[in-house]
Amino acid sequence: MMAGMKTFTVTENAPLLKTLLKAFPEYNRTKLKQILKYGSIAVNGKITTRHDHALKPGDKLKIQKKLNPTNERPNLLPPFPIVYEDAWILVIEKPEGLLTVSTETIKTRTVYYELTHYVTSIDLTGKERIFIVHRLDRDASGLLIFAKDEKTKVALQENWDHAEKKYYAVVEGTPKILRDKIESNLVEDKFRRVYSTGNTRLSKYAATEYEVMKTTGRYSLLDVKLLTGRKNQIRVHLADIGHPIVGDEKYGSTINPAGRLGLHAYQLSFEHPVTKEKLVFKSALPIKLQKLIF
Repeated sequence: MMAGMKTFTVTENAPLLKTLLKAFPEYNRTKLKQILKYGSIAVNGKITTRHDHALKPGDKLKIQKKLNPTNERPNLLPPFPIVYEDAWILVIEKPEGLLTVSTETIKTRTVYYELTHYVTSIDLTGKERIFIVHRLDRDASGLLIFAKDEKTKVALQENWDHAEKKYYAVVEGTPKILRDKIESNLVEDKFRRVYSTGNTRLSKYAATEYEVMKTTGRYSLLDVKLLTGRKNQIRVHLADIGHPIVGDEKYGSTINPAGRLGLHAYQLSFEHPVTKEKLVFKSALPIKLQKLIF
């Protein structure tokens, strides 16, 4: 067991994990990946969790704490999974019941709050920040992307229409049309309720595609693709066709068999704003919703 703090200077170009294997031969690859995951290693004063982080000669590698990974989650990690992280973006899996960011009327702990705490805890330079790219409804769950700088945020948002956003929705009943496109103009009233309207002057066009994947008769699992990104769009459109999402009392659901909203952002595909790599992230349907369908 290696305790305390150890610092050394990198002498060759190599991935972080390869360097760690040489520096700590008593640990195998699996153990070192665990050590990285739990925030024990910093490169040039900044904690990194990526085993493929590229090192170059002159980089300062520092072991921050005792190398004793356990199954316990350190306080610095947020209370939800980090799916992907690099120098520019963070992709996380938001649980249901947690706001993306606080509102004028709701100031509870949010995803933004938790991630801000996370990045400021692991960044020893004090420069790390989080920028909101898009949002998920509080009662929905699934994939969310955040940027680590203003330039990256702007680049992602400017190309957001080209990103592919897919959702699982568990709805009441079974739509008569098994595969369809829903289009309408959406507007929000003074009570923050969004609805479809024929008035095109003050509203915004919205389009949603869906396909019924499986049905029990009482409930159906829909694969939903956002073609536009309006507030509450999926919830409104599915209610419009007479099949509200389970647990969505706001938009007409009368049942809540899973104890949560039946909406989950399961796939996010986009071009990395810096590396230009095509990134595809997927998330499984939560167990509570699986139990209604399978």
